[in-house]
Amino acid sequence: MASARPFLELSVADWLDELAGPRVTTGGGSAAAFAVAMAAAVLVMTARVSKATWGGGGAAAAQAEALRARATPLAQLDAELYGQALTARDAAAGLPDDRRDWKIGHAFARAAEPLLEIAHTAADVAELAAEIAAFGDPRVRADAQAAAALAAAGARAAAALVAVNLTAVEEDPRIAEAEGLAQTAERSSARARAAQ
Repeated sequence: MASARPFLELSVADWLDELAGPRVTTGGGSAAAFAVAMAAAVLVMTARVSKATWGGGGAAAAQAEALRARATPLAQLDAELYGQALTARDAAAGLPDDRRDWKIGHAFARAAEPLLEIAHTAADVAELAAEIAAFGDPRVRADAQAAAALAAAGARAAAALVAVNLTAVEEDPRIAEAEGLAQTAERSSARARAAQ
C-alpha cells in the first residue's frame, strides 16, 4: 500500500521519506515518474526563458506543461497498481497453478501500464529537451540538457521495471516497446548534449 496521503500533497522531505520507507510499493516506478515530471518542469522554465529569443518558446512551454501534467500522476498510479499486484499475488497462493498464474500475470500486467506510460512520456520529454537545447536561449541550454538526462534515466528505469513485471508471457511485446522508448529517450538526450 502506498502512502495514506496522496504523493502530491507531501513535502519534498516527506516524499523522500516515503520513498525510503519499508513499503516496496513506492519504489523505482514512482521515482521514475517524478524524475520525468521534474524534467518536464525544468523544460517549462527553459522554454519560458527562451520566449524572448526563440519563436518556438511559447509552444515549447505549453508542450512541456502538458508533459508535466501527464507524468505527475503516474507516481501515485504506479504505487497503487503495484500494491494491487502484490495483494493479488498473495491472494492467489492457494489457487490451482493455471488459475494462480493467470491472476498474478494479469495483476502484474496492469502494474506495468503506468510504467509503460512513464517510458512514453519520458521519450517525449527527452525529445522536447533536445529541441530546446538546440533552439532555446543559450543561458538555459545546460538546464535543457539536464532535463533530457533526467528523462532518459526515467525511461530506462521504467523499461527495466516493465521487463520485471511482464514475465508471465514469454517475449511480451510491451517489453520491447519499453526498451525502444528508453533507447529513443537516450538518443534524444545525446542530441541535447551535442547542442551548441
